[in-house]
Amino acid sequence: MSHTRDRYAQPEGPPGDTPAVTVTGLTVAASDGRLLLRDADLTLRPGRLVALTGPSGAGKTTLLRAVTGLLPPGTSRTAGHIDVLGHDVHALGDRELRTLRGTRLAYVGQDPGSGLNPRMRVRGLVRELAADRSAQAVTALLAEVHLPDDGRFAARRPGALSGGQQRRVALARALARRPDVLLLDEPTAGLHPELRDDIGTLLSHLAREHHLAIAFSCHDPAVVERFADEAVALTAPLPGPRRNLGARDRERMRGPEEAGDPSRTAEGGREADPDVIADSAQEAPTESTPLLEVRDLHAHFRGVPALTDVGFAVAAGSATGIVGVSGSGKTTLVRTVVGLHRSTSGTIHLAGAPLSTGLRGRTREQRRAVQLVTQNPLGALNPSRTIGAAVGRPLRLHRRCAGGEIHERVADLLEQVGLPPEYADRHPHELSGGQRQRVAIARALAADPDVLICDEITSALDADTGRAIMDLLTGLRERRGTTLVLISHDLPLIADRTDTVTVLDAGHVVEAGRTGDVFTTPRHEATRALLGTPAAAGRP
Repeated sequence: MSHTRDRYAQPEGPPGDTPAVTVTGLTVAASDGRLLLRDADLTLRPGRLVALTGPSGAGKTTLLRAVTGLLPPGTSRTAGHIDVLGHDVHALGDRELRTLRGTRLAYVGQDPGSGLNPRMRVRGLVRELAADRSAQAVTALLAEVHLPDDGRFAARRPGALSGGQQRRVALARALARRPDVLLLDEPTAGLHPELRDDIGTLLSHLAREHHLAIAFSCHDPAVVERFADEAVALTAPLPGPRRNLGARDRERMRGPEEAGDPSRTAEGGREADPDVIADSAQEAPTESTPLLEVRDLHAHFRGVPALTDVGFAVAAGSATGIVGVSGSGKTTLVRTVVGLHRSTSGTIHLAGAPLSTGLRGRTREQRRAVQLVTQNPLGALNPSRTIGAAVGRPLRLHRRCAGGEIHERVADLLEQVGLPPEYADRHPHELSGGQRQRVAIARALAADPDVLICDEITSALDADTGRAIMDLLTGLRERRGTTLVLISHDLPLIADRTDTVTVLDAGHVVEAGRTGDVFTTPRHEATRALLGTPAAAGRP
């Protein structure tokens, strides 16, 4: 990665010991009195990179947002002091606080795509608050975060970007202000290993060479150990993940009998259009028929090819992985499979029956049978609905349990993903990013899907919670025969939890097969690059 020295304002003299940010004894509570953060201390100095660690729900996001003067709605500071660049944040007026955030303090949230104006193009997003708005400066910033400016990328809108690309656009946008303090919430989540290292190297460079004071939250111990100058560990004031599932929980996961139920509705909680609902029965799968099969799939984004001749198949009750660098087409592929993005050609079959390329052409049962957990749950959860309403809606629409049992079933689903039942009364903005991700998983499980597609569902979770979630999904395979499709940049997770794997590169399938075979003897350069395998050693 290149780092041009004059791209950022140069400090005068070496960094001193004067902190840029000092947080002492900070306690933040919700309106009902429960604590989100307790007695937190944080010191950021120019030239230093500080990592915030701790389990999901420990208050990492709350602490970072508190430094900017923007606490989550419905919360308040009950104790403590925050000083940023010589200013008492809580003593500043709205205008002074906006000036501080717009010029000297930059924050990149955990779901960066939700903070990007969907109507603006990449070049406009980077240029909007930039100190230097020239085309050359925009190109340089995109190159800094490993995004191409080939004349087409900068003209794209956020909806045409992968999750990893959106994250890097948000980082470039923050750097464009040339801030003194940079705060990042999980900046390496959802990125492939090489790019994770590049972002870590960039942050280290900005801290040391340009004397920025940087804090970032992170669940990846390897990233923290390699790049952070120091780590601040937060302890969750709330209960952690629940115990392993018992017999009673396993029985509940089975749900009601599924055969012949014509009342199920659309995936994602939307009522299906009666005009497009058909009563056609699905062909029963056989041992030789994959449960889900994709053939010769092509898809475009505004005329630009995103998928070319892509195919994969997964047997009932098995797990397959889809891997590749950010922007290789992984998310576009699974969005096309679930009907959220139309293909231009190719076929998708579920249990031998063809699926329409759009949701409106699918039966209720087909919509229920294939569920997607997206990479950024904040944009997938209705902010006006409580968590209980979000998880309960699929139960009602798909009639997965009697009306009087919905409250108990919601509580059970929340417990299974490691959340206390009382979270049912909260709204998405009251949860951490990892907690929202677990809610999204619970909502997908509420439909009792035959195929569950998970897009980077563990990237925002701490290691223990991530393992618990994967254990839950493995249990679903064993008990119900649920078929899993996993997208992840965590290659050890893919190696450990899948039977087969498909490698994408620039919208093409470059390698596929049994996971052990592909990872042990990778044949394609793109696979070897992902695995960090030397070309010679990777040849069979």
